[in-house]
Amino acid sequence: MEPRGGSPVFATTWWTVVLAAGDPNHPEASAALDRLCGAYWYPLYAYVRRKGRTAEEAEDLTQEFFSKMLRRGFPAGVEREGGKFRSYLLRALDHFLVNEWKRATAVKRGGGAGTFSLDAVEAEARYQLEPVDGETPESLYDRRWAATVLERVRGRLREEFARQGKTEVFAALEPCLTGGEEMLPYAELMVRLDMKPSALKMAVHRLRKRFGELLREEIAQTVATPEEVDAEIRHLIEAAS
Repeated sequence: MEPRGGSPVFATTWWTVVLAAGDPNHPEASAALDRLCGAYWYPLYAYVRRKGRTAEEAEDLTQEFFSKMLRRGFPAGVEREGGKFRSYLLRALDHFLVNEWKRATAVKRGGGAGTFSLDAVEAEARYQLEPVDGETPESLYDRRWAATVLERVRGRLREEFARQGKTEVFAALEPCLTGGEEMLPYAELMVRLDMKPSALKMAVHRLRKRFGELLREEIAQTVATPEEVDAEIRHLIEAAS
C-alpha cells in the first residue's frame, strides 16, 4: 500500500471491502469483518467491563456481540455508513447492549454455537492492569483501541525484521520508536550493534519511517476514505497519550 491517500490499493482495505460489498454475508466482506473483529475485540471487552459488568458478563456479552454480527451481519438499526470502523463498532455495541441483550447471558458458558471466541483469561488479566478511577468507558475504549493499533504495528515491524534475520537488531532499536532524539542511548547501541554513529542514526531513521508507513496502513484498514487516515492518527495519538 502507498503511504499516502489516493492509492488504488486503498479500495481493498478491510473496512472498505465490508462497506463496498453491501451484503455482510458476502464471502469477501465476511472475511474482512472477521479480521477486523479478531484484531480489535479487546477495546470492546474493556468498554463493557468499565460499564460495570463482571468479567464473566463482559466475556459473554462481547463474544455474543461479535458472534451475532459475524453470523447475521450488522446489528439491525445501526447504519453501515462510511467513516471509522472504531466509531461504528462502539455504536453497534451500545445498540446491542440496550436493545438486544434481554437475558442475563445470551449463551450458557461453554455451550453456545457462536462463531467468535475470545481469550477470556487474557482479556481479564489485561483489564486488571487498567487504571481504576478517572476514566470513562468511552475514553478507555479509545485508549485501548490506540494501544491495539500500536501493538499490531510493532508486531508487523518485528516480523519484517525477523524475516530479514534481524530479530536482535529490532530488539535493540525498538525503544527508539518512542524515545526523543536527545534521550536515545546511541553510545550503548553503537557498542551493542557494532555500528558507527552515522549508520546507527540512519537505522533509527529508517525504523521510524517504516513504523509510520505501517501505522498508516493499519489505520487505513479501519476507515472508509484516505482523507480520514490523518484525522484518525491524530485522534489515536491523543487517546494514547
